[in-house]
Amino acid sequence: MTLPRWLWLPAAGAVLVVVVPLLGLITSVDLGSLWPLLTSDASVTALLLSLRTAAVATGLCVLLGAPLALLLARGRWPGQSVLRALVLVPLVLPPVVGGLALLTTFGRRGLLGEHLVAAGISISYSTTAVVLAQTFVALPFLVLSLEGAVRGLDVHHEQAAATLGAGPWRRLSRVTLPLVAPGLVSGCVLAFARALGEFGATLTFAGSAQGRTRTLPLEIYLQRESDQDAAIALSLVLVVLATVIVGTVYARTTGRAR
Repeated sequence: MTLPRWLWLPAAGAVLVVVVPLLGLITSVDLGSLWPLLTSDASVTALLLSLRTAAVATGLCVLLGAPLALLLARGRWPGQSVLRALVLVPLVLPPVVGGLALLTTFGRRGLLGEHLVAAGISISYSTTAVVLAQTFVALPFLVLSLEGAVRGLDVHHEQAAATLGAGPWRRLSRVTLPLVAPGLVSGCVLAFARALGEFGATLTFAGSAQGRTRTLPLEIYLQRESDQDAAIALSLVLVVLATVIVGTVYARTTGRAR
């Protein structure tokens, strides 16, 4: 399909708004001091913590979000639309509000937190709090991706399996999940990327203790005050990771479309 040529003008403006700031960041990197900055103890510790917690958060998103996405896509029950809206709220909430919500729920004096503390379990300002904050903001990405994939699935495959005597679990494991696997993988990658870049909810709910809750975005924020070159170098790491992640998802999406 041929599109109007005038579309190139606003499209170029959109590219400039996104790409030029990234180029500005890249050109600000001091290549001579890049490696020492990236390999400092604080940077390595923050990066490894971010990767570990984001991986655990992604696992939780799959464990909790995949069943929810399946139920939202195929179920018909009262309050379904309300639940879908609530699950997607973290997409539009400022992350600091999400952190406050977690703190008032799992904090020492929170709705559930005070009972957990009484049982000897403290969640806030711990590595567990980092994982919960990342899961809170990343879960909607997996639910959206997988629910869309399930809704776009041709139900005739599952109906054929049912006529052959396959039960609900067998249809789910042998037919549905293999067919929506690309959507699940895309959701996992997006959830991991969102968890890796999480800042506001983590700072509010988990604090910034080095080696325990100070993830890479928090380290960048702190370095910005004392060493801007280090902050820029660490930001470049996140830009590269995000580009690889988003590029992977886009490549899979376009590959399926073709």
